[in-house]
Amino acid sequence: MGIVNAGMLEVYEEIPRKLLDLVEDVLLNRRPEATERLVTFAESIRGREKTETAQEEQSWRRTSVEERLKHALIKGIVDHIDADAEEARVKYGRPLLVIEGPLMDGMNVVGDLFGAGKMFLPQVVKSARVMKKAVAYLTPFMEEEKAAGGGRAQGKVLLATVKGDVHDIGKNIVGVVLGCNNYEVIDIGVMVPCDKILEAARLHNVDVIGLSGLITPSLDEMIYVAREMQREGFTLPLLIGGATTSKAHTAVKIAPVYDHPIVHVLDASRAVPTVGALISPEQKRKFAADNARLQETLRSQHQQSRDPLVTLEAARANRIPIQWRSEDLPQPSFTGVRVLQSAVAPHVRVPAFETHGAPLGEIRLEEVAAYIDWGPFFHTWGLRGVYPAIFNNEKYGETARKLFEDAQTLLRRIISEKLLGLRAVYGLFPAAAFGDDVAVFADASRSTEVERFCFLRQQKEKEAGKPHRSLSDFVAPHETGLADHIGGFAVTSGLGLPELLEEFRAEHDDYHVIMAEAVADRFAEGLAEWLHAKVRKEWGFADPDSLSIEEIIDEKYRGIRPAAGYPGCPDHTEKGKLWRLLQVEERAGMRLTESYAMWPGSSVSGLYFGHPQSGYFGIGNIGKDQVEEYAVRKGLTEQEVERWLGPWLGYNPG
Repeated sequence: MGIVNAGMLEVYEEIPRKLLDLVEDVLLNRRPEATERLVTFAESIRGREKTETAQEEQSWRRTSVEERLKHALIKGIVDHIDADAEEARVKYGRPLLVIEGPLMDGMNVVGDLFGAGKMFLPQVVKSARVMKKAVAYLTPFMEEEKAAGGGRAQGKVLLATVKGDVHDIGKNIVGVVLGCNNYEVIDIGVMVPCDKILEAARLHNVDVIGLSGLITPSLDEMIYVAREMQREGFTLPLLIGGATTSKAHTAVKIAPVYDHPIVHVLDASRAVPTVGALISPEQKRKFAADNARLQETLRSQHQQSRDPLVTLEAARANRIPIQWRSEDLPQPSFTGVRVLQSAVAPHVRVPAFETHGAPLGEIRLEEVAAYIDWGPFFHTWGLRGVYPAIFNNEKYGETARKLFEDAQTLLRRIISEKLLGLRAVYGLFPAAAFGDDVAVFADASRSTEVERFCFLRQQKEKEAGKPHRSLSDFVAPHETGLADHIGGFAVTSGLGLPELLEEFRAEHDDYHVIMAEAVADRFAEGLAEWLHAKVRKEWGFADPDSLSIEEIIDEKYRGIRPAAGYPGCPDHTEKGKLWRLLQVEERAGMRLTESYAMWPGSSVSGLYFGHPQSGYFGIGNIGKDQVEEYAVRKGLTEQEVERWLGPWLGYNPG
């Protein structure tokens, strides 16, 4: 047993050979004098000057050019890459031989270490940055080579975020990891319609197509792409990935419409072995058969696992029991809409906006930064754990710490140089519940209804005493005559992000491209948290002075801010009503795609509920009776509702 300082962990293969032998002699009991030898070595380096340590750390610069390139790739060091690439080019005679030789040898080591769990995603992305810079240097010398990716790729993979969706961090990470493993990646971006995906697949003669999406409407778009691939005679394997995707959904909804392999890929680490198996003549048949058997099992389990549902009438009779009292309904200090924005650097392109009479306030980036929850930031990079305890993880604590330091460096630069523009539009309005709907009124007279939000209700069969919830339960019913309110908001931190990404892409720096996107996403969530604290104060139930930022991030306050598309209100189309109510596009420059994804991607929106008993929950499966009634309330056909709520249907449509 040993006590390990997780902060000192490093790549095993990078431990100096002499020290490694001494340590292994002790651990494996290979010599009777092993302990004395290690102690003697330790004494020999005790008190060594920092200059000597620095000299030893730079000793790799005195090795062969092949070893230097390998070391730079493994460690993610870009400082000397141009000089080393030039030396290798002169030595090998052709730049292509440098790429196919020492550079790919180094990346193969990176791929092996990543696959073995000895390197982690942030380190791999840094390695990719080194590779790209080396290839960028060599590209002008490769007159006969057309592909800047260099080398003879193992295969070609087409990646796209489907139509209506703007999220691409996960897709970008998968592309980098595949590129590190010698695959040629053709990334055609976001919001890509089906015909463009299939056209690009033919044009580039790819081996695999990968589809990405975050919002639930993307699931239907993926089904459509699979159907079109079947109709047009494609035989390519199809990869499915994204936050709302799953093995079960892929098996139940997508796989049945396409006769060739459709594989759900959970994260970037699974992409490499999956793609390798799908294009390998030796492995493809068995892999596809195993995948098909798994999906058949998942379909069978899905049919058997649906929860029994109660009728909509019975669910409504079992709503959340709230004793409505005027003292629980504080009156806001204002009603209507307000707009906030931060200052930005002169070079940042921001869309014009018009407040339409709403008061305009200021957002300070440093204030918002204090409200950032950094936990999900590490999840983006494939490092699972709770912040800040993740820094003590014995497996990847040091990687997480370095990643966080890089994020803080970028964050400080964003704040000092005003590289990201933040905008917010929010409002508080008189409101009343009518069944499962909430009506929003123009003023305190409640005589003119300006919008109506439609909510769903849980229908899963429950134990006695447990209610069937709906968000409408948290707003005073119209018949009580009480003056209740509801709020809405939309915020973005994506203004200026394209310019920042352009800067990093020009440097072939995928690491900081992904870092900037991840930090911008955290800024958007932090802005939503900061704004909610401000709104609670303006609504009349400010947080206690004793509530810390950490407690706020842990949602220890009164009220909730559910977002359309999330478990409590899974219908994305309700976002359109919020956009109309707040005039979000005009006032904040944010817009909705045809699938109701928000643009810029680093954006958050939702509703504010202030009742003391308000809380988060998931709707779960719903019955056909609720779908029929919901369609009438929204003025849609049943088929349209089924399309938007497909993952939540407790029955098979049609």
